[in-house]
Amino acid sequence: MDNVKMGHHISGQFDKDLDDIRNKVLTMGGLVERQLENAVQAFTTGNLELAEQVIKQDKDIDAYETSIDLECTQILALRQPTAFDLRFLLSVVKIIHELQRMAHKSVRIAEMAIRLDGNDGKFPRYELEHMAELVIKMLHDALDLFARLSVEGVTAITDKDVNVDREYDNILRQLITRMMEDPRNITRTLDVLWTVRALERIGDYSCFMCEHLVYMIKGQKIRLTKGDEL
Repeated sequence: MDNVKMGHHISGQFDKDLDDIRNKVLTMGGLVERQLENAVQAFTTGNLELAEQVIKQDKDIDAYETSIDLECTQILALRQPTAFDLRFLLSVVKIIHELQRMAHKSVRIAEMAIRLDGNDGKFPRYELEHMAELVIKMLHDALDLFARLSVEGVTAITDKDVNVDREYDNILRQLITRMMEDPRNITRTLDVLWTVRALERIGDYSCFMCEHLVYMIKGQKIRLTKGDEL
């Protein structure tokens, strides 16, 4: 098991502060996960009320990102942590940034649901829903690894990203064909395309979270490292 336990320090308050940050990240991650699920549901079902809810929730996620970032900065300045504690704080700042970007993409999906207003039932629904399931699973598993402070399962997440990219390419070909067959579909089809692109990027952000987690636990930067080397 590549599992790391939070250390115990002379200052009990320091332990409490680090644990508080970890819990806030998980709370923020849970909000982002639900926001993504709701955005996908709003898009596939045409539930405009749910789409509006996703958009409104974005400010709560932004507030978490600001609060956690400030708390990490204060600890870095006051405690001057080293080793794992330093990597933990630096990685958390990057992880919450990835979560915030996921939230913004979820808002993008909700906005596309409102633009379409349930008037486009011809998009590749099965492929899009399958792609969304993969992306949601990637985010969930990345958050689970952070909760356990473990890198076991990182390669399983990056492997899913390959499937996400494959599904994205498949949907893209179908959408391009549709636009070529009937130019009247271009505007609405582009809205679907932006939605699929948002999902693909969320999958990438989940992989970036894993990279930050590996640095946190192993002290190794793996950006641009091939999956078989992980």
